[in-house]
Amino acid sequence: MKTEKVKNDPLFHVSKNDNLPRWKAMLIRAGAVLVALVICGIMSVILIKENPFKIYGTMITGAFIDIWTLLKDIAVLLMFGLAVIPAFKMKFWNMGANGQVLIGCLCAIACMKFLAGKVPNVVLIILMVVTSIAASVIWAVIPAIFKAFFGTNETLFTLMMNYIAIGIVAYFSFSWSDGSGTIGLVNYIGSKNYMAGWFPNIGNKYVMIILIALLVDAFMFVYMKYTKHGFETALVGESVNTAKYVGINVKKVIIRTLILSGVICGIMGAMFAGSLEHTVNTSICGSKGFTAILVAWLANFDPLMMLFTTFFVVFLQTGAENVSTVFQLKSTDYSNIVVGIIFFCIIGCEFFIRYKIMPSQRLKDILSGKKTRSAEKKEEA
Repeated sequence: MKTEKVKNDPLFHVSKNDNLPRWKAMLIRAGAVLVALVICGIMSVILIKENPFKIYGTMITGAFIDIWTLLKDIAVLLMFGLAVIPAFKMKFWNMGANGQVLIGCLCAIACMKFLAGKVPNVVLIILMVVTSIAASVIWAVIPAIFKAFFGTNETLFTLMMNYIAIGIVAYFSFSWSDGSGTIGLVNYIGSKNYMAGWFPNIGNKYVMIILIALLVDAFMFVYMKYTKHGFETALVGESVNTAKYVGINVKKVIIRTLILSGVICGIMGAMFAGSLEHTVNTSICGSKGFTAILVAWLANFDPLMMLFTTFFVVFLQTGAENVSTVFQLKSTDYSNIVVGIIFFCIIGCEFFIRYKIMPSQRLKDILSGKKTRSAEKKEEA
């Protein structure tokens, strides 16, 4: 039996890498990006018969054509990412950021529609923010309660809540369409209460969301790293049993953490309603709630690192879209392939950062030409 066990030993051993220096991790990530660019260059020649360096130049220039739009997109995606960070740090896989933002935005739009002209604009804006946050918190806490008390699967639960939110928004955005020609547009140009509930501009309408995103990011960094609540959230994520052993109320932590996620989603919903879009529809969030998961994962759930990962993801997406426009491609398939390859390589390299692969003694024996342990055992037998 012992001889058979030696014979079946794996060629490699995988173990956790807890002591990898930061510079080595950055070097591995840079190597992954380089590999991705080489693969994308080959794909460019094969698929669209273009010079890869011309493609990359178009991506870079395209991303910076409109700086304010780029910063706005970064801020919006950053807010989605900050909403999922505390839950993911706790290993509560919250896939429902889109639904939570949608419900918050819908409630803010309801305030705009039914209270416009009836209360002062300052009061209306306050009500929009409060109702948006309250609705998003409720939407986030429902799966948290079921997880805490009944052990339900939070991934499926939050995904289903997304679809319910989409259905509710689809119904009301259609029924509230008031003759503007665009389903869901509220207080359109020419209406009696045009601009009621619109947030004030600070320079332009993108400055406010950028400042809010930076403030929320700073708050989340302090909250996760230096507060008791942040410590409890991380401890629950590392080991529920350990958290219970030291006296932490795990149910309370789960619900409290999802309340925080809901607050951030509610702020984002209010920003969509009062500043960015002034409307609500089923596509207002796009896939940002899911892209935010990638952003948070790449940043290792660190709010400060998310500033860089968010920029990187938005830069890639914007630049790839510009490639499709400049080279007059019939679809965005090529740009999606490029972004997908780069994401795949970067995510894949995280394995080599978090784990190390060591050759077994059996492989060393094979490479050195020595007799393997199994062969030696056979001779002894």
